[in-house]
Amino acid sequence: MSFWKPRSSEPSAEKKIAVSPSEGSGVRNEQLVRDIAQRVSSVGRDAAEVRGVLEDTQKVVMAQAEAMGALSTDLSQVRQAQQAISQATEQSRAAVGRASLALEGVGQEVGGIVQTLRQVSDAASEITKIALQTRLVAFNASVEARRAGEAGRGFGVVADAVKDLAGKVENSSKAIMGTVLALDGRIEAFARELRHDASQAQQSAIHQAFAAVRSDVDRIAASAQQSEHTVESLSGRAGDLEQEVQQAMISLDTAFSCSDRFLKLSEQLIEQIAGSGIEVEDTPYIQAAQAAAEEISQLLEQALVRGHTDMAKLFDEQYRPVAGTQPAQHLTQFVETADRLFPAVQERMLSFSAKVVYCIAVDRNGYVATHNKKYCQPQRSGDVVWNTANSRYRRIFNDRTGLASARNQRPFLLQTYRRDMGGGNFVLLKEVSAPIMVKGRHWGGLRLAFSF
Repeated sequence: MSFWKPRSSEPSAEKKIAVSPSEGSGVRNEQLVRDIAQRVSSVGRDAAEVRGVLEDTQKVVMAQAEAMGALSTDLSQVRQAQQAISQATEQSRAAVGRASLALEGVGQEVGGIVQTLRQVSDAASEITKIALQTRLVAFNASVEARRAGEAGRGFGVVADAVKDLAGKVENSSKAIMGTVLALDGRIEAFARELRHDASQAQQSAIHQAFAAVRSDVDRIAASAQQSEHTVESLSGRAGDLEQEVQQAMISLDTAFSCSDRFLKLSEQLIEQIAGSGIEVEDTPYIQAAQAAAEEISQLLEQALVRGHTDMAKLFDEQYRPVAGTQPAQHLTQFVETADRLFPAVQERMLSFSAKVVYCIAVDRNGYVATHNKKYCQPQRSGDVVWNTANSRYRRIFNDRTGLASARNQRPFLLQTYRRDMGGGNFVLLKEVSAPIMVKGRHWGGLRLAFSF
């Protein structure tokens, strides 16, 4: 007797496996693919973070390299200045020596003047004696003329005149002697100041001044020489550091390339998994981006048909800078069309999911004519950080991610990247892009970014 009965209303696990083994295997495979996709997505996120850190480090190292280059230039200029100072001090020392010799020569010349003045004084003294004798002779002649009476009157007049003239000569010669005596004392003192005599107990003020100048010049020369040695040492160290920085840049470039390849590989894996037909967590965003790209394409083609724009304006790549903007904003001939048509699609996509951060249509060079309204705030003068985060329209985003999304012509492109929000702030995002075609011509791409 058998107690086994089939229970179709309560299928057992054994019955499920026995009835549809291929179906169960398919479910498990799909789940396995979803698990792999999730793990690859995490790997892509880590790769994007590593790449971002390498970018930051590369910027720091490049800034250090520029700083070291500038330092080397400055040190070279300082060294040249120190050499010029050394040359100038040598010239100053030589000039002081020549001035000292010239001063000695002037002292000797002044000494000669003193001797000449003494000769003048002696001559004046002799003139005084002669004048005195002349006065005595004239006086005697005057007396004899008076004795002669009427006959000696004329002779007496001459004698008186000679006596008066002799008195004047005597007074003048005495004045010359007094002046020469005073001048002799002053010039003698000046001559002593100019002459350098080692036997003197104390140097004259002018020679002390020259000695002080010579001492100062020597100190300047010594300081310049010491500074030059220091600069030479710093220049050598700066050269070594510059080489180390250059080597670090080479190593960073290698690491950057490896990281870039790793990130691209993870993105390719995610893209292949998403395109395999198995729905993963990124699939809804891919489909939404493709639908939005198609809608933008239709809007642009309708604008062409209605005569609201033409192909030349729509594909205008003459980006005209907007004066006074930082980061730089630009204008093109399709800005008005974009402002009129794009917001309806872009704003609607923001409500697709709470994870969606932005949705924008860009031309093939990464130019964003109009962004989501919350990122279309007018710039604030001088506030680059705020502008970077809030004024993202009319800008060209031609970084690795932006340019790849703008020029992608495959059905979709899925990337992971760090979005620069200004002031050193970054947001890690996924981005799916789909091409925008106008009349069979690639215009740009629809970029849909969402958080992990």
